[in-house]
Amino acid sequence: MLLANLRRKRGCAIKKASVIRLFATDQKSLYQQHVDTIAAANSHIATPEQTDPNVEWQRARPFNELPRVGALKLIRKFLPGGAYAKLDFKDLVTTMRTDYGPIFMLPAMMGRPNIVVTHNPDDFRNIFRNEGIWPIRPFSETIRYHRNKWRADFFEGVEGAIATQGEQWSAFRKAVNPLLMQPKNIDMYCNKLAQVNQEFVERIRLIRNPKTLEMPVDFEECIQRWTLESVAVVALDKQLGLLRGDSDYYADALKLIVALNDFMAFSVDLDYKPTLWRFIATPKFKRLMQSMDNIQSVTWKYINETVRQLEKESQQGIERPEHEQSILERLLKQDKKIATVMAMDMLMAGVDTTSSLAVGALLCLAKNPEKQELLRAEVMRVLPQKDGAFIEDPLKHAPYLRASLKESLRVYPVAMGNMRVPQNDLALSGYQVPKGTYVSMIFAPLQSDARYYSRPLEFLPERWLRSNTEVDEPQKPTEGCTQSIKASSPFVYLPFGFGPRVCLGRRISELEVGLGIARLVRNFKIEFNYPTDKAFKGMLINMPNMPLKFKFTDID
Repeated sequence: MLLANLRRKRGCAIKKASVIRLFATDQKSLYQQHVDTIAAANSHIATPEQTDPNVEWQRARPFNELPRVGALKLIRKFLPGGAYAKLDFKDLVTTMRTDYGPIFMLPAMMGRPNIVVTHNPDDFRNIFRNEGIWPIRPFSETIRYHRNKWRADFFEGVEGAIATQGEQWSAFRKAVNPLLMQPKNIDMYCNKLAQVNQEFVERIRLIRNPKTLEMPVDFEECIQRWTLESVAVVALDKQLGLLRGDSDYYADALKLIVALNDFMAFSVDLDYKPTLWRFIATPKFKRLMQSMDNIQSVTWKYINETVRQLEKESQQGIERPEHEQSILERLLKQDKKIATVMAMDMLMAGVDTTSSLAVGALLCLAKNPEKQELLRAEVMRVLPQKDGAFIEDPLKHAPYLRASLKESLRVYPVAMGNMRVPQNDLALSGYQVPKGTYVSMIFAPLQSDARYYSRPLEFLPERWLRSNTEVDEPQKPTEGCTQSIKASSPFVYLPFGFGPRVCLGRRISELEVGLGIARLVRNFKIEFNYPTDKAFKGMLINMPNMPLKFKFTDID
């Protein structure tokens, strides 16, 4: 039944030469099919709007009064010499908020529908509580095009969780959720990840300047190798040798790094900015398709190797109990294509996001040595020997480490926001927004806003400790600050999303970075003796924007 759902759109392969164009009418039709199908599936769900008079809606201003950006004016700003032409995604979002206010409408253009952009956490709450059982998270259209059109012959309707919607998305999530969302299935990788982290420590000692103890200007590449190695342990059930450089997988792994970098670089332009790729094959479109082809081919090669190894073990009578089987092995027993696409999703969504989180955490700890010392004292209890093994369930016994990661994500958010298509008419920031409207929720700028956090520019892991009782000194009401250092609303801080479409890789990411940061803090005093004013640049996610010349001093 699962395969029937996933492959019902199998169809014949479409040759690349004949699928360059993707017309706006086709996009609108596909989008409308998703909306109609999901609305029908969600129609039985009771919501406040269905059970109570919608007073808020009646009081709200009409949709056509929502502040709007003119299409031609917007295009001119993106053209060479325009105000938005050279802005990265992060600066673009903040500049547009300054230009148009906390809520506004981006016009439909080049095959893309109207998009309401909101910076209001009250709107976020309203949207997430009206997303239904099959939430529509639009965009990632280039991924869907690659899997649904460009390489439909390979994917055969099994298109993963990133870009699919409705029943197709639900069927895939049901196949992988039991394995990726249960802590016991992730905790089994603790020892393997600890080995990767020890190799990372050894790599740092090898490449740092012997006099200054600083890392070289290309340390970002080393961090990316570490995070890809870590993700591969779970996604591909193997180490790639990227930190040692002595593996049979090394050449393919380097190809994978280049492909992932190109994917990140081109996706933001093609998915989020005005572009012609839906009508003609632009150079960036071709390079993006090639990068996803390379990710697919390398992943498929590794998967086939794992299948051959499992078949060999079966012939030898080797059969591990289920609790000792890897996530990949158990997915392969369900379906080889599901396992492959899930591995691709983990690589495409997990490597650069984990790198960004790790860099943010290192910067926060380096710039706050007193917090680093508090963390080190805790880490010494869960990692008694700096080159040894962690105690069992280390993150469970390291609340300050978990809090430090959460606070790092607040100070340096990985993503700018999220997007949904609500299934009910909603009042957002005092305006009527009809169901079926694209709505972009911008979270990142709120993390440094004094209206939602007290002392927002400080790195305070204590915000996230249950036992914390620290409060600010009383503030004047006119300043708009809360006394507690905790977030003023649970919908201000959503780094992994919310609801049924919450990030599949959350637990994996937390374990990878948590163990890695713990190992580094246990081995080194971490410093960064340079400005951090523009530490990150906005791409598909926020990526480092400066040489990461950390100083790592060994601790006795």
